[in-house]
Amino acid sequence: MEQSGRQAWIERWRCVAYMVALVTFWNEASAQIRYSISEEVKEGSVVGNIAKDLGIDKATLKDREYRIVGSSTEPLFRLNKDDGILYVSRKVDREEICERSNTCIINIKTVLENPLEIHYVAIEVMDINDHSPVFQEKEKRLEIFESTLPGARFQLQPARDPDGGQFTVQQYKLSHNDHFRLEVKERGEDRKMPFLILQKQLDREAMGEHKLLLTAIDGGKPAMSGTIEIVIVVLDVNDNSPVFTKDVYSTILNENAHPGTLVIQLNATDLDEGANREIVYTFGKEVDIHLQKLFHIDPRTGEIKVTGIIDFEENKSYEIDIHASDMGTIPLSTDKTVIIKVIDLNDNPPEIEITSFSKSVPEDSRIGTTVALISVNDLDSGANGKVSCFIREDVPFATSPSLQDNMYAIVTKSQLNREKKSSYELTVVAKDSGEPSLSSEKTISVVVSDVNDNRPQFSVSPYTFYITENNDLIAPVFSVRASDLDDSANAHISYHIPRDSSGENVALFLNINSETGDILTLKSFDFETLKTFQFQVVATDSGTPSLSSNVTVNVFILDQNDNAPVILYPVSSNGSAEGVEEIPRNVNAGHLVTKVRAYDADIGYNGWLLFSLQDVTDHSLFGLDRYTGQIRTLRSFTETDEAEHKLVILVKDNGNVSLSATATVLVKVVEPKEAFAASDVKSATKDKEENNVTFYLMITLGTVSTLFLISIIVLIAMQCSKTTDYTSKYLQETNYDGTLCHSIQYRSGDKRYMLVGPRMSIGSTIVPGSHANTLVLPDRRGASGERSEQM
Repeated sequence: MEQSGRQAWIERWRCVAYMVALVTFWNEASAQIRYSISEEVKEGSVVGNIAKDLGIDKATLKDREYRIVGSSTEPLFRLNKDDGILYVSRKVDREEICERSNTCIINIKTVLENPLEIHYVAIEVMDINDHSPVFQEKEKRLEIFESTLPGARFQLQPARDPDGGQFTVQQYKLSHNDHFRLEVKERGEDRKMPFLILQKQLDREAMGEHKLLLTAIDGGKPAMSGTIEIVIVVLDVNDNSPVFTKDVYSTILNENAHPGTLVIQLNATDLDEGANREIVYTFGKEVDIHLQKLFHIDPRTGEIKVTGIIDFEENKSYEIDIHASDMGTIPLSTDKTVIIKVIDLNDNPPEIEITSFSKSVPEDSRIGTTVALISVNDLDSGANGKVSCFIREDVPFATSPSLQDNMYAIVTKSQLNREKKSSYELTVVAKDSGEPSLSSEKTISVVVSDVNDNRPQFSVSPYTFYITENNDLIAPVFSVRASDLDDSANAHISYHIPRDSSGENVALFLNINSETGDILTLKSFDFETLKTFQFQVVATDSGTPSLSSNVTVNVFILDQNDNAPVILYPVSSNGSAEGVEEIPRNVNAGHLVTKVRAYDADIGYNGWLLFSLQDVTDHSLFGLDRYTGQIRTLRSFTETDEAEHKLVILVKDNGNVSLSATATVLVKVVEPKEAFAASDVKSATKDKEENNVTFYLMITLGTVSTLFLISIIVLIAMQCSKTTDYTSKYLQETNYDGTLCHSIQYRSGDKRYMLVGPRMSIGSTIVPGSHANTLVLPDRRGASGERSEQM
């Protein structure tokens, strides 16, 4: 019946524990929840809804990786990530977890990511009366001399009850007898020590043995109990027990004391004589075997010495029962408790635990951004257990203490820049305040992730390129390059040519490779049509949002020898380069017969024309000026000279691969009278021919002048639109002597260049590796200011 009532009481207690989970919040380091459950609850029982109690949206629990942080291989509790409910995962035995502690608290730590949150949950395990008091022995034998006076005290073996609080042993009852009564003495940690008190002197002759029943009862409802039989053997003769000289023995001992260290010396006396007064000291029979390994007592002197390792973190104090017995035939004894208080030493270095850690941090993170959370712990107490935490290196990170004890956050203390440093090795040092202090270290690697904060930068600004006309359409004619200090996609650059705001679309005849920046032309350039142009190239990275920069590209077209000389005179009526000249026979040497005129659309060496006699009837009669094209007589005519001479004049330019044209002049030698008559007739014809030649010259000069004016206007517009000094001047040869030509001067950087005509200035030199018609002119601005070099 009693067992049935006890079981019903346990069931009622469990129901109440399930339904009444107390939740308490602290406003300290972070939210703390306190629940209470009964021990022995079934696996899967609900402890509490943490998400609901903290006001956390259940829909975000899984994404934020809500979990319990701990290192236990068999955790007592599990957390459902879907609804935030805390469940019991295995049997909870309060006596196993907390042994004899009055309050059994299990602390767990839960973590939410993105953003980081830490919540502490305290679970109090409520005790139930599930154990009966138990004596270590079924029978206890006591030997008492008959001379023992009333009032003598005999310590009995206490009962052990694994339960705590009110469910541990609350009272002892002794069976009725005339000689003994029971006295219970309170000990620390809710222990009750039963003593048997002799209240009536024994008489061995009347009764040599007494049997008593000692019952231990706990505080449960219904109460549970355990019994032990006490057998008292009445002895005779030796009637004086040893007496200790002090009522209380107490001492202090440093932890880690070396084996052999004297702890304390006990002293007891006996009024008897002889063997009955010689005292032997031993540990009490109830002294734990663990204590007997830590300490040793000399049976003769009563000295207690250290034999094991004394650790303050395991026990802060010891209570040792010492038994002093005389050596009488029937020995008498007494017991005394020695209290040893252990003094803490700084023998435990701090422990560092990384609670949460972000492997990378963006370089644009604000100052104070949390990178990691760490907890430190020191098993020592007082100043020895007070820990400070800091980072050893000079880095843009610092430790910030949390409101929770021994919790620190690693935060940014200055702005990060991945382009200067992309990763850091942080050495976190935890140091206690002991003397001497102890410390420990832990290294954390932090990677700085890239953000798109750098624009592409061109290697040159502006770009200047020179390409020859009639260029190839397959290979790139030039290329631009930009670089980006960012990483990955933020550093991937693409190129494009924007449409000109003026309405001219360079993309119609240029194509740029968006990946490499190589630029191809979609048509061949003609120097005679286009001499220079300008456009923009934009480089854009692949970041979000993307950044871009642009650069100006100036292109100068270089002339090639692609135009053959054109004969302007002589020209026949059918358009062929043929003409007839009549001269009197009596002319002297050096007489100007005629002048061959030619024109080349190219410039510089490509337009520099030279004249030579390819075929002539008599080399001794006529000479040709190679630069002017003038044909003169070399000597006077004789009677034997033929009357008609044919001269074939070759006109060629000075290009690398020269082009040429020929003109034929038929010279007729006539008598002076015929010459005068013919000259009258011829003068009219020649005037007409010269009028035609003059007309052609005017058209040609007008065209060249128009091109010159257009080039000047374009160059002036370029000069006004940018800061770089590009000076281009187009000059027409003023001293026309038979060859129509022109020259161009321009400046790039600190050098001046000139595309030249037939004559070169003294001191000009050809640039190695340049086109054949490009000269470098010495800068003479220092003496007479900037002036054009006449060619």
